Amino acid sequence: MKDSFLSARLVEPNLIRLVIFSDASFEKIYPTLVVDHRERVVLHEARHVSMGAIVIYDYRLEEPLALGHNYILTMNNYGCTGIDVQEATSFPNFDRDYYYDGDDLGVTYTKKKTSFALWAPLASTVTLKYRMPEEKEWRYTPLKRTEKGVYRLELKGDQEGLLYRYLVINNEILKETHDPYAKGSTLNGEDSVVVDFEKLKIDLNEDQLPTPHHATSAIVYEGHVRDLTIDPSTNIKHKGTFLGLSEEGRTTEKGHPAGLDYLSYLGINYLQLLPIYDYKTVDEKDPSKTYNWGYDPSQYFVPEGSYASKLEDPLSRIKDLKTLVATLHSRGIRLVMDVVYNHVYDYQNSVFEAVVPNYYFRKKYNGKIASTSGCGNDLATERPMVRKMIVDCCKWWVKTYGVDGFRFDLMGIIDIPTLKKIQEEVRAIKPSFLLYGEGWNMGGEVKEPLGHMDHAAMLPEYGFFNDTFRNSAKDYFAGNMAAMQTFKASYASLSLPFILDKKFVSANQSVNYVECHDNETYFDYLTMRNPDSSVDEKLERCKLALAGVLFSYGMPFIHAGQEIAMSKWGEGNTYNKGDGYNKFSYRLLDERWAMATYARDLIAFRKKSRWLQVYDPRVIDALVDIRDLNNIVHVSYIEANIIAPYKRVEVFFNPTDQDWQFTASEPLGVKVSNVGCPSETKKKKDVLIPKRSFVLLGA
Repeated sequence: MKDSFLSARLVEPNLIRLVIFSDASFEKIYPTLVVDHRERVVLHEARHVSMGAIVIYDYRLEEPLALGHNYILTMNNYGCTGIDVQEATSFPNFDRDYYYDGDDLGVTYTKKKTSFALWAPLASTVTLKYRMPEEKEWRYTPLKRTEKGVYRLELKGDQEGLLYRYLVINNEILKETHDPYAKGSTLNGEDSVVVDFEKLKIDLNEDQLPTPHHATSAIVYEGHVRDLTIDPSTNIKHKGTFLGLSEEGRTTEKGHPAGLDYLSYLGINYLQLLPIYDYKTVDEKDPSKTYNWGYDPSQYFVPEGSYASKLEDPLSRIKDLKTLVATLHSRGIRLVMDVVYNHVYDYQNSVFEAVVPNYYFRKKYNGKIASTSGCGNDLATERPMVRKMIVDCCKWWVKTYGVDGFRFDLMGIIDIPTLKKIQEEVRAIKPSFLLYGEGWNMGGEVKEPLGHMDHAAMLPEYGFFNDTFRNSAKDYFAGNMAAMQTFKASYASLSLPFILDKKFVSANQSVNYVECHDNETYFDYLTMRNPDSSVDEKLERCKLALAGVLFSYGMPFIHAGQEIAMSKWGEGNTYNKGDGYNKFSYRLLDERWAMATYARDLIAFRKKSRWLQVYDPRVIDALVDIRDLNNIVHVSYIEANIIAPYKRVEVFFNPTDQDWQFTASEPLGVKVSNVGCPSETKKKKDVLIPKRSFVLLGA
């Protein structure tokens, strides 16, 4: 009818609500429910409310409306409308009735048959659209609805390489989408791909990894696949790719190690890569056209296609990533994967909304979709099938690609039961698996507790980026003496009540850092804080801050380029600003090679010094005496049994602009020091602690 609008929705398991907006005068209506275009059921009005041009009718059913069918409401004089059933996802028993705990979602491939399984409990119809790559015409076959709202189909024969998508009808709306559990993909997620992973198995060299003792044994270096390999001033062949980061024997213009060999030179034992799953806003057909860090998830189970050496080959991204992991492992370097389970890119057009509308995304109490991160809409991690998807995804990356740790983006938005389930499952595969994330308390209208730092005691196996350490270290090493006391507390990991209240249950939970990808570099911070400082002064403070990270209690975290004081020209969040702002500068590395050597020496010292890796707060309390002398933080290690083979160790952080003379009670040798203060073997009582320097003395 002209100027009349209809809407019908299932608002309770057995209640349909019809809303009519019309300019015409209302007449008595007698609606009929048409089920699957065949069965017809006459509905009887339970109540109606009129408000001017709007009338609302409620129709009570004898039994709850079964999901998985096509429902049309027809009315005399008003035509017909489909019934929207998506509100069913919020009914009290929905998760109980439709939770599916099987491990076969996605594709199960063998040479004799391939099985497809899609969880779509609201859908009335699911159809597989598929073809082989060499075929031009698509074929279409409907899936059969089975238990818990899982749609299934089995194709006989060898379907390796099959391209496919799903056509899903929810609420009488047809959407075409890729598989949310897809393990292979064509460029830009256009089609999901059936992959024979048995053919792609390689030795990931996990037996070549030394056994880690605990989180404080890790030295994490954060980088981005493209950034670490794209600089033209190296002879890396496959620039910007997984394979490029796997290449051995690559050098800078002055012959210094580049890429993989540079990571090995530094001596780090964990490489944290910014997102390597498939993300949305880089055009995989032309990766040089756009740039992004990758915090816009698209396909959670698939490696990012722009990092493939052969863009058109769906297997390249898989093989190349495995090659990278195997090569890192052969060098004793574990891989930490930066994962984003708090939000997705463009929820309205996401695969989740296409397959099960109104389920995967968290809502506020007022009914609006939550966007706590400000980067996209929140995944409802507390919902059982969302949790299952996340846990299944985590297990997939560990089992298939040999990943050794997860860094959780905005972990404070993820519920604690999900984080604990991840821990349980991945530690069952790899007992030493590293788990840490951003534990900012960003709020959230969720009944489950969330994974932020205020709940650290509930997640004793997780590390948290320690912003108290970051802020105090940045300020103190910049010359702000007001931050000294807070830095002293942070130095001891905030796992015991020393100056500040205790924050963590152990030093394993404290991720110590002064720089990461999404802030300005420390060199730029110093430029803003001390604009009149010379470059040399800023370099000295950068080295001092690096020593502060590597010689504090907790897990040291280094951002790529921090060790050579790289700049982003004052920019902080450069997630889409391109190579000019983000690439690792190997030309600068050549200029500041001495700084890289200094970083390597600090890392080597920490790795061999088990007493710097202590995590029990009781041991830390007994081991160290932290004091301040003339605004210099002075740390004495006083437990000879723990610091063996040393009998005594003294550490000094001097961010002041004054040299200072330290007189020891017995002769000490200078073991590690800053620019202008070389290592000495001769022991003496009177030792100079130069301005803007870190010095370690031992006997």
